[in-house]
Amino acid sequence: MSQIFPLPDVGEGLTEAEILSWKVAVGTEVAINDVLVEIETAKSVVELPSPFAGTVEALLVAEGETVEVGTPIISISGGDNAPATPAAPAAAEAESGTALVGSGPKADAVKRRARKRPASVSQPAQAAAAPVAPAVQAPVAHTPADSANRNQGLLSELAERASRFVENTPLNSVVQRLAPEPAAAPAPTLAPEQVPHRPTLAPPPVRLAAKELGVDLANVTATGARGQVTKQDLMNYVAHLSDVQHSGARQPFWQPAATPGDRIERIPVRGVRKATAKAMVASAFSAPHVSIFVDVDASRTMEFVKRLKKSRHFEGVKVTPLLVLAAAVIWAAERNPQVNATWTDSEIQIKHFMNLGIAAATPRGLMVPNIKDAQELSLRELAIALNNLTTRAREGKTQPAEMANGTLTITNIGSLGIDTGTPIINPGEVAIVAFGTIKQKPWVVDGEVIPRWVTTLGGSFDHRVVDGDLSARFMADVAAILEEPALLLDH
Repeated sequence: MSQIFPLPDVGEGLTEAEILSWKVAVGTEVAINDVLVEIETAKSVVELPSPFAGTVEALLVAEGETVEVGTPIISISGGDNAPATPAAPAAAEAESGTALVGSGPKADAVKRRARKRPASVSQPAQAAAAPVAPAVQAPVAHTPADSANRNQGLLSELAERASRFVENTPLNSVVQRLAPEPAAAPAPTLAPEQVPHRPTLAPPPVRLAAKELGVDLANVTATGARGQVTKQDLMNYVAHLSDVQHSGARQPFWQPAATPGDRIERIPVRGVRKATAKAMVASAFSAPHVSIFVDVDASRTMEFVKRLKKSRHFEGVKVTPLLVLAAAVIWAAERNPQVNATWTDSEIQIKHFMNLGIAAATPRGLMVPNIKDAQELSLRELAIALNNLTTRAREGKTQPAEMANGTLTITNIGSLGIDTGTPIINPGEVAIVAFGTIKQKPWVVDGEVIPRWVTTLGGSFDHRVVDGDLSARFMADVAAILEEPALLLDH
C-alpha cells in the first residue's frame, strides 16, 4: 500500500516552500520520525520527519522546486502508518535552543506558480495516489549538547576561511572555487545518468553551511560516524579548494562576446532574500523616510570599552562599541519616546518598552532579530544578549519569535568598514540608526587639531511620526552618550 505525504503547513501560515534537500532516496527504508526532507520557507529552514514507516517509493518533487501546501511530495509504501508524535509546544523549543518542525515566521501570502517538474522526478501510479490527510509533524530530536557541539563556531570558522580565500584570490577566479577535487590518479568515470544516487549524511548545520558556500557534500570525504560529513571535513574541503585555485588554472569571470551560450548568471529569488525584498519595498514606498547624520568624537567610548574589557564584572563577556551604542539608543529613546513607535492609519502607537533590533547579515540573508525588553537589562546583561543574538544569527539558529515585534533597530555597517549610510526602516517601526566605522581622524579640541576616534551616525525616520526637530534631538542624545558614556550613570 502506498502512502502519500503532502507538504504540510508547518504551523506558520505557510502557503508554499522550497524543497531544499532530500535526506532519503528511492528505496530507502524509513521509520516514523526519520527526517525525510529539508524545506525552506520565507524565514526558516525546517526538517520534515516521516509520518509513516516503510520504503520510499517515489520522490514527487525535485530539489530546488517551490510547491504549495498540500502538494504530494513523497510516496512511501508498506510498513506501519502510525501518526507521528505531535510536535512539542513552542516553549519547549525556546528552552532547548533547537528548531522544531513547524517553527518559522508567517510566509509570504503571495503564491508562486510551481515550476514544471523535471522529467527525472518519479511519479506514483494513479492507483496509488489515494488522498491521505496531512500528518501532524514531530520535532526533530536534537539535544542542546548535540546542537552546541555541531553548531559552535561552524559558520563563523567557515566564513573566515572563505573570506580569506576570496580576499586573496582575484575576482575572476573566485567562480572556480567550487571545482571538483582533482583525482589522485586516473579512474574510470561514469556518465551522470549511470551514477547511482545515494544520500549524503551530514548534520543540519553542516548542510546549511555547505549550501551557503555552494559546496556539494557528495564531493566531500566523510570521516564521521556512519559516514557523516563533519564540520572538519567541510572545512578541510574548503581549504583544499583554496589551495587548488591558487595553484591551478583559473577561469576568468569576464566572458568575451564570442563565448558560446548565455553570459548572464541567474540566481532565483526565494527564501530570506524574497521576504527581505518585499519588506524593504513596502517600507521604502509606504513610510516617507527622512535621514540625518552626525559626526561623533567616540574617543571616550573607546576608552570605556577598554575599561569594561579589563573589568572582572565583564570577564568572559565580549564587549564592543556596539554595546555603548545600544545603551545610548535605549537612553535616548526614553528621552524622545516617539521614535519608539508604530504608525497606523488611525493612530500612533508609542511603545513603553524597547525590543531593540540588530540588523544581522547571515549566511541566508539579512535578518533583524531583537532583544526583548532591552530597557530592563544591565550593561552586562545587554552585552550578553547582543553576543547571543549575533552568534545565533551567524549560525542560522535565529527563531521567528526573535524577529517579531521589534520597536527600533540598529544596523552596524561600521563592521564592514563603511562610514555611514541611509538605512531603510524595519517595517512596523519608525526609526533606525546606522553605526559607521570608528577610526582616527583629525579633530579640533580646544582650538587644537588632534587625532581622535571618530564615527558617523546615520538615522532614518518615518516623517509621519518623527518630525525634523525630534529626529535631531534623538540623534544628538545618542551622540552625547558616545561622546561621554558616563551620562549613562544618570539613567
